[in-house]
Amino acid sequence: MIPDLSRFRAGLGRLRGIRCIHTHLKGEPLSKDDLTDLALLRLDMMVAIEVTETGLPGLAYMAHLLPENLSEQRWELLEPRLPRDIDIPFDTFIDSLEDEIGKKAGKKGENKEGQAILVSVTVKSRELAKASMAELRELALSAGTNVLDEIIQYPKKINPKHLMGSGKMKDLVIMALQHGADLLIFDQDLAPGQVKAITEMTEMKVMDRTQLILDIFAQRAHSSEGKVKVELAQLKYIKPRLMARAEALSRLTGGIGGRGPGETKLEVDRRRINDRINFLEKELKQLSRGRGVRKAKRLNSGLPLVSIVGYTNAGKSTLFNALTGGDVLEEDRLFATLDTTSRKKWLAVGKELIFSDTVGFIRDLPKDLVDAFKSTLDELIDSSLLIHLVDVTDIEMPDQIKAVENILHEIGAGGIPKCLALNKIDALSSEELAMIMMRYKGVPISARERIGFDELLAETSLILWGHEENA
Repeated sequence: MIPDLSRFRAGLGRLRGIRCIHTHLKGEPLSKDDLTDLALLRLDMMVAIEVTETGLPGLAYMAHLLPENLSEQRWELLEPRLPRDIDIPFDTFIDSLEDEIGKKAGKKGENKEGQAILVSVTVKSRELAKASMAELRELALSAGTNVLDEIIQYPKKINPKHLMGSGKMKDLVIMALQHGADLLIFDQDLAPGQVKAITEMTEMKVMDRTQLILDIFAQRAHSSEGKVKVELAQLKYIKPRLMARAEALSRLTGGIGGRGPGETKLEVDRRRINDRINFLEKELKQLSRGRGVRKAKRLNSGLPLVSIVGYTNAGKSTLFNALTGGDVLEEDRLFATLDTTSRKKWLAVGKELIFSDTVGFIRDLPKDLVDAFKSTLDELIDSSLLIHLVDVTDIEMPDQIKAVENILHEIGAGGIPKCLALNKIDALSSEELAMIMMRYKGVPISARERIGFDELLAETSLILWGHEENA
């Protein structure tokens, strides 16, 4: 039996510092189990010495991991030799091997907080799996991590403990070693027991889609209310993981996935975490009172509220700024805007309304995050009109439209009048735009180039007041 090796080194781009030498009584070469142990345990070398009929040692079969993923073969089998003929300068050889692994790891993702491999284990169709993986990549890049590689597995049945089978898990560990990865990001939400099992097997930091989104929100929250909401969602996420494993925080906090307003506070022990959640919920109610006062003042003004909604990174903040002269942060990354911003806009003939920029939506938005941002999303219910902005250049546009409509329906805003705005038409040819217009009854615009604004405002006026008003 191989003993517990957790106390031995296993740093980024390094092997374990241990070689395994054992005997094979029937003269067989290295077995599949031998090579699996070599990979999963990141051993310096695996050696099997055959035992001859006389009881003396015969040939020694040896293998070591490769520093480069040049082929499907993750290791190199050395030529069998008699023990007395082995002349490998072992320390020098291992130092050189680790240097090669380390150099490759060092060349990737400089100034990045995490060197990640993206993982998806799904029974969905290949098309849906690839689309979800592409979105996970965008989320990871938005979080500031460096994506080194990705792997999608389509098992007939999901492994309840590790999601994937032992063979794929072995490949994943070797891939991480060769790339110099220190982080695994799963596209699926992981149960606390799965996080523990995968972490123990890979000895790497493990995140799921929900924690990644929480990390992005932690980076983007700037207002007091936004910070409280994010910390509350983080604590609710981590609470069951604390219950499952007392030392889980050592891997879950700090750096990507555990920073932001709750970074230091997340280190409270599990006896106090409920107290912290209760405190934050009370604080959130206090902060929400100010939002309620502003809401009542707006309703008393009698001005119609027009909220810009849409999938994350569709261009909502760009459109809001262009329409109102606002200064909301515009960035080509997911969830650049978290805090709702509202501004008045005058139309022709004395008409006035209020435009509101909202947080972007995404498929499978974490429930804890929806609950935390419920007061923000509730404002949509008071809208007189929703401008549903979509990015016509995104191949996932149809699915994104459905995702936004589903979320609006879930929060009770499904019956509010909507105006579909087809953004980024400046990136399309006239033929491509014509095809989209045949399928969708929307207003073609370009928020960045300020194209189609007169038509958009005219449609807005038509829905609100029953007749068109030019801006």
